[in-house]
Amino acid sequence: MTGSTSTTAPDFYARFREQLVKAVVGQEEAIRLCAVALVSQGHVLLEGVPGTGKTLLAKAIARTLTLEYGRVQFTPDLMPADIVGTAVYDLVNRTFTLRKGPIFTNILLADEVNRAPAKVQSALLEAMEERGVTLEGEQQPLPAPFFVLATQNETRPRSHSERARAPRFY
Repeated sequence: MTGSTSTTAPDFYARFREQLVKAVVGQEEAIRLCAVALVSQGHVLLEGVPGTGKTLLAKAIARTLTLEYGRVQFTPDLMPADIVGTAVYDLVNRTFTLRKGPIFTNILLADEVNRAPAKVQSALLEAMEERGVTLEGEQQPLPAPFFVLATQNETRPRSHSERARAPRFY
């Protein structure tokens, strides 16, 4: 989908959809929502049972738009530094170096976001809202475009934190 410098919205969507339906079957609404979110600089929360192509959709979007793709599997023991990065001490140079986490990508698949602790979700929400993260007390910008496709397996009634998080996605 590269090569053209100026594209109308209907042309973009037609080409975007044409490429994605080759890889992802039966996800027309998810493809449409992802296109809208990408154009409006938003993010998407996909709910569903495992095995419905959510990961494949995120990879296909990155491949279609020739963007960098990253994936984080959210677990109860995940820490904010696991997604944003941290400073690592270099014994040879005797200095701290920033090691950026997997959030420094264009298309981020936040898999099973509902399983993460509140502090990790807060770090993700900061990145989504501010297009940057605070790392070692300094604001670090994320690459543009930055798009989060978060997944949530719907297996139980929604908790209060899940209801509060939902409006931040399209």
